[in-house]
Amino acid sequence: MASSSSETQKDVKFEDIAQGKIQSPAAYDFRSDTVTTPTPSMLQSILNISVHGDDVFSEDTTTNNLESFIMSLTGKPAACFVMSGTMGNQVSIRSHLTQPPHSIVMDSRCHIFNYEAGGAAILSQAQMIPVKPANGEHLTLEEVKDNVIDSDDIHYAPTRLICLENTINGIIMPLEEIKKISAFAKEKGIKFHLDGARLWNVVAAGGGDLKEIISYFDSVSLCFSKGLGAPMGSIVIGEKDFIGRVRHFRKMVGGATRQIGIATAPARTAVEEVFLGGRLTRTHELAKRLESSWAKLGGKLKFPCHTNIVWLDPASAGVDESDIPTEAKKAGLKWEFERIVVHHRK
Repeated sequence: MASSSSETQKDVKFEDIAQGKIQSPAAYDFRSDTVTTPTPSMLQSILNISVHGDDVFSEDTTTNNLESFIMSLTGKPAACFVMSGTMGNQVSIRSHLTQPPHSIVMDSRCHIFNYEAGGAAILSQAQMIPVKPANGEHLTLEEVKDNVIDSDDIHYAPTRLICLENTINGIIMPLEEIKKISAFAKEKGIKFHLDGARLWNVVAAGGGDLKEIISYFDSVSLCFSKGLGAPMGSIVIGEKDFIGRVRHFRKMVGGATRQIGIATAPARTAVEEVFLGGRLTRTHELAKRLESSWAKLGGKLKFPCHTNIVWLDPASAGVDESDIPTEAKKAGLKWEFERIVVHHRK
């Protein structure tokens, strides 16, 4: 383990990892599933792409093939590759909302509200209405209803969009709750968006069929780098007219690129190799083993472990949370606080 620690402290070449000379430094990094490095097959896919075509003109063959592939997997009629999950969420929000004033109801813990630099307020001029779930795990229809602004009163910004995130904190949102919120949104004429950065984990854990889950939303953003291990990128899916607007706003924020096959080729390989290949299930099994080991030490969890994220309660085992980074470093690990994120890279 000591030698592995030194590997994580210096520059590592993808070529050395691909040839098996060294392990990926991500093997000892449990801060997030964003730290995964591309697999040899992902890197090889870049060498096999056609460099002809321009994605700004929708003429990049590799990218078009990825978008068609995701459309077939999800059942949505249109798709658009974007540079990141944040970009995917923000161009989706902007494409759904037209003339302010308008508001968005969302989980108070979600990425859109906390970790996207206030993008919805700046890019879409939207009031965000964060709701803290009383059950500590997921929003309910009743909580959404209680916070949606459905009024012509000029003092308020009417709700035009509901955003969910699944998983959130590694927790799977029950499909029945999604169905109920979706039906309510349709009844009220409110658009429904899913930040599905870790939706792959939901499906891998048996939390629902990919096409069925996605069918309840007007738009979904899926991430290729978080969990799946591609170098970069996400994709937005929805109806054709909606994706047309997404492409417009993607261009506006500088996200339209030229020969982007160098990103979309490994993205497809990541879906095939990690999601369809069953590797996510293995990460869930490892997370459960960590949960079991922690319980044997007398420790409890802050949140249930549904997928690849384990939230420890350090105090329950007499551990000071502030000691975690130092002790982890001694063991050759990168781990900063009570959250452990298991990923497929080794």
